[in-house]
Amino acid sequence: MTVPRLKQPGLRERKKERTRQVIADAARGLFAERGFEGVTVADVARAADVAEKTVFNYFPTKEDLFYSRLEEFEQGLLEAVRTRDPGTSIPAAVRTYLLQPRGVFALRDAGGDEEATKRVRTMSRVISESPALLARERLVFDDYANSLTALIAEETGSADGDLRPRAVANALLGVHRALIAYARERALAGVPASRIARELRKQAERAFGQLEQGLGDYGMRR
Repeated sequence: MTVPRLKQPGLRERKKERTRQVIADAARGLFAERGFEGVTVADVARAADVAEKTVFNYFPTKEDLFYSRLEEFEQGLLEAVRTRDPGTSIPAAVRTYLLQPRGVFALRDAGGDEEATKRVRTMSRVISESPALLARERLVFDDYANSLTALIAEETGSADGDLRPRAVANALLGVHRALIAYARERALAGVPASRIARELRKQAERAFGQLEQGLGDYGMRR
């Protein structure tokens, strides 16, 4: 059987993605140096050597420059629930997705990583010092919860007014938020990123294990 070849992005799409990446990289560098509030969109445009209008074409708000990968995370989370295997519950699908090698979980345990530690600490500092970023983060988590609630209700055939999908979504994402807060606190305390990764995995396993005592078979795919 012939396996169809995936359509590769064209030249225009590749150029747009490169431009988007250049802008995002320039923004992150400036935010790390000056803090979020100390940087304007005009500053980012100059650093990326593009027009200010071009920045807004790719990133509607300044907060989007910092949180440019959050939409991808949400799509991946929902897809993990939609495509879970038979015999896999919704909590188990979310747990597996959140513990995938990504971010600090992608770091190697042995030896540490000075550059990774610096990046994690810098990002934690920039977010913690910015009321605008903290507010946007809360909105993002609310959006995650709403999207996951709707999907859980669909997957379990829940009736209108059934609070269980929202309760389960918020419980699962509560673990995610707790892990982020823990990682941020440890990074700001100067803990190496590789050690944070080990601690996070242990904390995640314990937290999900506790949840699954009550939610273990919820949304089990038959």
